[in-house]
Amino acid sequence: MQQEDFRITVGDTDVSAAYARPEDASATVVVAHGAGAGMEHPFMVGFTDALNGGGAATLRFNFPYREAGKKFPDKAPTAIATWRAVMDAAQERAADGEPVWACGKSFGGRMASMAVAEGMPAAGLIYLGYPLHPPGKPEKLRDEHLYALTLPMLFLQGTRDPFALPGELEPVAERIGANARVERIEGGDHSFNVTGNKRPPADVGAGLAATVLEFLRRN
Repeated sequence: MQQEDFRITVGDTDVSAAYARPEDASATVVVAHGAGAGMEHPFMVGFTDALNGGGAATLRFNFPYREAGKKFPDKAPTAIATWRAVMDAAQERAADGEPVWACGKSFGGRMASMAVAEGMPAAGLIYLGYPLHPPGKPEKLRDEHLYALTLPMLFLQGTRDPFALPGELEPVAERIGANARVERIEGGDHSFNVTGNKRPPADVGAGLAATVLEFLRRN
């Protein structure tokens, strides 16, 4: 396993990144954290470790606000610029012709989709709990930019996720088209914790990898 901890320059700052590549990797998945936790959260590590075990290279990174120890997420222009810089770093490490996917937990996934909508190249998008709307405010949808995207997209969403309850995200995916797929985790909340099945965050993250790997193989 090739492993590398390094830093990526974003504007006038730089952020931490961790790259892991198994032998004969068939794809690279760049993974962004959510608003409340950084790249070293056990969920993130468990998820990427499981992807590595399934033959995918991964690159985790921090957004600038997290790197600076701040709690409030970066505004979209900064987050999108970060995604662009990180995807460039991933492309430099990937084999010729290897697909490089953009994946993110909640905020990180939404920012990835916005970056792609603004022209960032990616083989596809994987959302780990897409924040379709603020909890309790289904009228405030964050979906407009999604309908212009034609690349493969996988939405992994818990059935108890208040950011996109069953019946809310499915019509969005249908309108996007055949390239978008919704997979529900029965009983899962926004962190994919399932009532009555308490597991360490690393195990929760690892438990999502098989579905993602299968989606990569199909696309």
